[in-house]
Amino acid sequence: MGDQGIAAWKFPLIITAIAVSIVGGFYLGGPGLGMAVGALAAGSIVVMAIRKPPLRPIVPAPVRDLREHLLVVVDEPLEDGAAVERIAAASAPADPGRPEAEVRVVAPTHNRFLDRWACDTRNGHDHAQRRLVLTLASLAQAGVAATARIGDEDIVQTVADQLGEYPATEVFLVTGSARGDASVAAAEELRSRLHAPLHVVRA
Repeated sequence: MGDQGIAAWKFPLIITAIAVSIVGGFYLGGPGLGMAVGALAAGSIVVMAIRKPPLRPIVPAPVRDLREHLLVVVDEPLEDGAAVERIAAASAPADPGRPEAEVRVVAPTHNRFLDRWACDTRNGHDHAQRRLVLTLASLAQAGVAATARIGDEDIVQTVADQLGEYPATEVFLVTGSARGDASVAAAEELRSRLHAPLHVVRA
């Protein structure tokens, strides 16, 4: 899996560049300039670490039974018939001797800037609840029983939080046009970090 942090091969180049700049500072301007260059280099490293921290893999909790475990993240309500059937097919047992998959639906809480500023998350919570209700109803019509959760505002963090204790064998991200760019960015990051099959489904 890829990692969107600083690539390992870049570290020797960064360290060499910092060392050369500090030595050059001492040589050209004496201890004062050398110390200033060293402080600037150290500050740059701290800023880079804060802005681009290494991203850890997202690994599901271990499976402790014979069932498949599907995690369905609904950035948009799941109402499209083809999308519902796709998840219903994934939840069906591979052979008659195995139980049906466990299905968990989680809705990220999307809050507007003013709501976050005012510490009022009720609107985002209500919208997430609505997405869950519509999705559970659609799955129930297809014969799929599922449990529901409300997640973090960030899609990737929502998945990471859930998989800390849920042994997902597959993850479905249900997206739509309303949050297109955010959903695309989340899907790209999940593909690079998630240690489970990811399916992006249009709502």
